[in-house]
Amino acid sequence: MSATGFLRPAEVTPEVQEVFDEDVADPGYVMNVSRLWAYQPDGLKDLLSLARQLSLPAELSKRERGVLLAASLSALGDSYCTLVWGSRLAKASDADTAAGVIQGKDDGLDTSDRALARWARLVARDPSGISEDDVQALRDAGFDDSRIFAVTAFVGLRLAFATINGALGVLPDAGLRTSAPRPVLDAVTFGRPIETGS
Repeated sequence: MSATGFLRPAEVTPEVQEVFDEDVADPGYVMNVSRLWAYQPDGLKDLLSLARQLSLPAELSKRERGVLLAASLSALGDSYCTLVWGSRLAKASDADTAAGVIQGKDDGLDTSDRALARWARLVARDPSGISEDDVQALRDAGFDDSRIFAVTAFVGLRLAFATINGALGVLPDAGLRTSAPRPVLDAVTFGRPIETGS
């Protein structure tokens, strides 16, 4: 399997090179997901921009975004994005809390974050099974309907992104083996393995 998963490498156009250059600036290497999305670099930018835009009304903190995505992406079974967002949650809280969210153990979270983690897992696992009571639980935790919509749209788009990447066989970057905290690495026991190499 190549860095682009099951697909052959796409042509490196000036638009693609721009994405690659942004990766080299941070995190320091060209990510495998960027190599896959070289087929549609504008689509990648638009999708991630839309996810950010839709989340703005929710005024989500870095910690809240980390909770939502570590919970939903691990529920989906996507190792790549769970490693990325678990690492971000670890920076916004701590590595053990992040590992707990990945494993479905929310002891390190406050009431609001616990409600977000529960909601994110429901959206990932069985969106059609969600009931009005589930929505009310978010209201009871302090989220109004505008924020509930924004949170759900944010999670849904990130799940779509991860689904595309996973379906096309993209492996988590080798760099995650050293950049992700050990508790996060140990918690991700699902999905595709981290690529071998440097």
